[in-house]
Amino acid sequence: MSEESDSLRTSPSAASLSENELPPPPEPPGYVCSLTEELVTKAREELQEKPEWRLRDVQALRDMVRKECPTLSTSLDDAFLLRFLRARKFDYDRALQLLVNYHSCRRSWPEVFNNLKPSALKDVLASGFLTVLPHTDPRGCHILCIRPDRWIPSNYPITENIRAIYLTLEKLIQSEETQVNGIVILADYKGVSLSKASHFGPFIAKKVIGILQDGFPIRIKAVHVVNEPRIFKGIFAIIKPFLKEKIANRFFLHGSDLNSLHTNLPRSILPKEYGGTAGELDITAWNAVLLASEEDFVREFCPPVSVCDSILGQALPTEGLASDAQCDDSLRAVKSQLYSCY
Repeated sequence: MSEESDSLRTSPSAASLSENELPPPPEPPGYVCSLTEELVTKAREELQEKPEWRLRDVQALRDMVRKECPTLSTSLDDAFLLRFLRARKFDYDRALQLLVNYHSCRRSWPEVFNNLKPSALKDVLASGFLTVLPHTDPRGCHILCIRPDRWIPSNYPITENIRAIYLTLEKLIQSEETQVNGIVILADYKGVSLSKASHFGPFIAKKVIGILQDGFPIRIKAVHVVNEPRIFKGIFAIIKPFLKEKIANRFFLHGSDLNSLHTNLPRSILPKEYGGTAGELDITAWNAVLLASEEDFVREFCPPVSVCDSILGQALPTEGLASDAQCDDSLRAVKSQLYSCY
């Protein structure tokens, strides 16, 4: 970050007290950094995070929220706001926009975000549709493994799968290591049929990608797709118009060539289902982590939405979300895209 931008970092609460004024009461214990020295260095180099400025940056973002979005119902805790600063490399304006988008996305898709808690998604978790592998990749990224073939559409709608993905991301991003290192997605499309793929249309694609790119404070470092059938060309044709170039370039299609996958994800961290040596794929451990977090999700992520939040969309323009016209154009082409690839 330039010297000019550094000079803009000020502590908005640093007003001096007069002799007759009493100091404010002590605040409750605040943020304590849990990063290793190695990750502190990585955050400094990649995210422009300076430990000596960290809490002043958080205070600056907090003051911006209070001034520019006074009706926004959001946590203003140090640790929570820090997620958004890290996700936007400590650019105050972009971090604020991300925070606004985060809450806007939650309000705009009630089918996904209402009653969002682990106990409401036991069927999805038990199906094995998604899990987080026990080992991180060489860069320290957690690996989110998604297996669409485990979903039976007659059991529940596709939005339940999306709820489970979002729930998992919320849990992962609580870790400061994940905030700095980001995540990797491993998507196994083995056995995905045309009828199942048709559930993932432009409307769903627009919503999901809008959240991942512009409405959630997480860094997606790579998306590895394996065992994709010919139909995946149609699926990718649906989602590609909504992808930013930076994210699109992080998609890697390996087909059934696991050796290609292993050049990016070592065999030592993968389960044997993907040619790895880390044992069989186990979904129970991650399911237990989520289910044990029930109270946290209810308290932190399922609050009643304030009526005054309805005017939030006017506070700042929503940045980066795909346009309705773009979605409509893709909708007209979706069937031909799918059938031509099958």
